[in-house]
Amino acid sequence: MSRVPAVLNPTEEDIQLLLSAQCHIGAKNVNTRMTPYVYKRRADGVNLINLGKTWEKLILAARVIAAIENPKDIVVISARPYGHRAALKFAKYIGAEAIVGRFTPGTFTNYITRSFREPRLIITTDPRTDFQAIKEASYVNIPVISLADTDALLQYVDVVIPTNNKGKHAIGLIYWLLARAVLRLRGTIDYQSAWDVMVDMFFYRDPEEIEKEQEALAFEEGAEVQAGGDWAAEGEAAAPLAANAEWNPAAATSDWADETAAAAPSSWDA
Repeated sequence: MSRVPAVLNPTEEDIQLLLSAQCHIGAKNVNTRMTPYVYKRRADGVNLINLGKTWEKLILAARVIAAIENPKDIVVISARPYGHRAALKFAKYIGAEAIVGRFTPGTFTNYITRSFREPRLIITTDPRTDFQAIKEASYVNIPVISLADTDALLQYVDVVIPTNNKGKHAIGLIYWLLARAVLRLRGTIDYQSAWDVMVDMFFYRDPEEIEKEQEALAFEEGAEVQAGGDWAAEGEAAAPLAANAEWNPAAATSDWADETAAAAPSSWDA
């Protein structure tokens, strides 16, 4: 970590986050160009990524991104579903543009298409799934930053961030750390203070889980409304009774002694 200034070094909390998100878990295969980023190989054949190299490349990528004057000239691309939410959130917080899902061929080369763009930098989630965008960027001399696993192809990739790009937590955490580093380099947030955006916002969420949460929330709201309606119905039923029960002053002023006097003439002899 001596290649970066001391202020850019990771904290113990950052390393714990990287380990808990399994950013160091690579694939069983290793590309020749990814060999320098591999720390060692486990007994089960899974390669472990050197997190020190991951942090160095992450800071280098953040410095490249911060050097772009207009953030709208940066395009974040993710065809992998686990990276959709992270790419959108990352683009939102740094002011870039995101292309998630299928990449339309000719976006960077065919100016006739409606989706034509001329970015100064592109950031991809996986060199394999986003290879169409990387290849088109090479045609028009656009630099490429990409997350890459140990088995990734690094053709036309200028800056690689070695990490596990197959796990939803690893992808989300890397994009969160990258966005925080860019904002710190820009001076938007301070190095001593924590970023108020939670890393959970960058994690992929299963649509089925979202539907279940919405259904549960709707059920709870419906139960509360029904309970409130029952109380209101009871109050409305009691209100007419109270309204109809009027006070009769004649009955109230009648004396019970008069009734006794009227009944006095009656006797047992009659």
